[in-house]
Amino acid sequence: MDLVAACRAFVSVSEHGSFTVGAAAVRTAQSVVSRRVAALEQRLGERLLDRSSRTVTLTPFGRDMLPSARQLVQSADRFENEAEAVRRRPLRLAVPAICPTGALARLIAEAHGHGVLLDPCPAGPAERSDLVTSRQVRAALLAVAPTGAAWTVPLGLAVADDPRGPVYLDSLRPGRTDRDRRPRRVLLQPEDDVPHVRDRLVRLRDAVGLRPAQLAVAPAVAAAAADVLSRGDALLCSAAQARELRLHWRPVGELGPGFARGFSLAVADESDADAIRLRQACACGIARCLGATEHPEAAA
Repeated sequence: MDLVAACRAFVSVSEHGSFTVGAAAVRTAQSVVSRRVAALEQRLGERLLDRSSRTVTLTPFGRDMLPSARQLVQSADRFENEAEAVRRRPLRLAVPAICPTGALARLIAEAHGHGVLLDPCPAGPAERSDLVTSRQVRAALLAVAPTGAAWTVPLGLAVADDPRGPVYLDSLRPGRTDRDRRPRRVLLQPEDDVPHVRDRLVRLRDAVGLRPAQLAVAPAVAAAAADVLSRGDALLCSAAQARELRLHWRPVGELGPGFARGFSLAVADESDADAIRLRQACACGIARCLGATEHPEAAA
């Protein structure tokens, strides 16, 4: 016997004073409700309802048992509601703040098509790592070296004037006549203020003789793009981001095409079915958000 279903039938008939109306209230056939109440009475060993008149009434035993039956039904309903809420709990995914809104919207829609309610949470590289470690998010796109990445994003310099070829950092070295002028800078975004990107540029800066201040982290992309347009600076970014900013993008001449951001998907709990489904089904959508090329072997 289904104890919860039997108690639900008993409570409904008791509240409505009729098997017909009580059965309709729980959207169950009257014959089924009658059998469930009878089975409950047989199990408890006492009659719960008096069926001797046109109106169904509670027996003394039924009046004493009704509060407990109602509590059991309410507890079962709460349990089912909580299970549904947990099942439909959004998957919070920490993503780079540079991800375009349109690409994130398409990723959310793609994940929804695979049964995953995705809730992107933009954050910087260090914060994304902390969020997934502390389980404040269920997954995160972490910044990693390109050699171990599932997705890579080639990096270059966005400049105001088309250089018709790679941009070499030694071309930014101030000359003797530039002592009183502000030197052109290479601006990094917070997303690229990570060792596998920043340290290579620092070594190159020192090797070609640039001043320390010529390599700086820009707090905001809009302000950095403004300096590119008005002061001749260069912004480190992807080709897609340069197009969005309507700037000319070229590789860093001394570093070549292997200079890139790298990303991997970290999951707080490897038994999380939604996170695993996201990794398997939405790799291309994640690549679009990052402006990346996917490494099939690493993704697998």
